[in-house]
Amino acid sequence: MARVLIVDDSPTETHVFRSMLERHDFTVLVAGSGEEGLRIAREVRPDLILMDIVMPGMNGFQATRKLSRDAATSAIPVIIISTKDQETDRIWGMRQGAREYLIKPVSEEQLLDKVRSVMAA
Repeated sequence: MARVLIVDDSPTETHVFRSMLERHDFTVLVAGSGEEGLRIAREVRPDLILMDIVMPGMNGFQATRKLSRDAATSAIPVIIISTKDQETDRIWGMRQGAREYLIKPVSEEQLLDKVRSVMAA
């Protein structure tokens, strides 16, 4: 069973993504901040990380950049999921190490397609 870490400060968004993933037999871990996400990623080494951008403290771009530069976590693929639908944010996210970028709201089909695609690469 693949482990997915959701890094998002919104309990509502976290619940929605967790429900979608657990229905398809993924094991889900949750972090409410970028800092907590880094700690869990280093400790657990999930198979994939879903990363929000706008969070208090360390934002998702900063956390993704730190993950991609850390030898212990650099192989973990990151999908950024954000309400921001701007090409500059998409490009910036990819430059920080993200493999994909999804715009909220995300359908279950979209999420699963991206998760499976990134994990298969």
